[in-house]
Amino acid sequence: MDDETYRLARMKAAERDTSVSALVKAYLGSLAAGESDFERLAREEIELRKRIKDFSAAERLPRDELYARRK
Repeated sequence: MDDETYRLARMKAAERDTSVSALVKAYLGSLAAGESDFERLAREEIELRKRIKDFSAAERLPRDELYARRK
């Protein structure tokens, strides 16, 4: 693998709080299992939702307050 590709892969891995090795392992595992793109995306969505801890839709500002803050 060329240096630039590896550098970009390391950056993507860091964004996902993982390693390049873990990304490769997950990819090869899904490839070997015959996982479709849809199945992979569904699995990744579930994993991502598990990582979201501090979100509450009830804490969002009403639309009028949101626009009032911009002024």
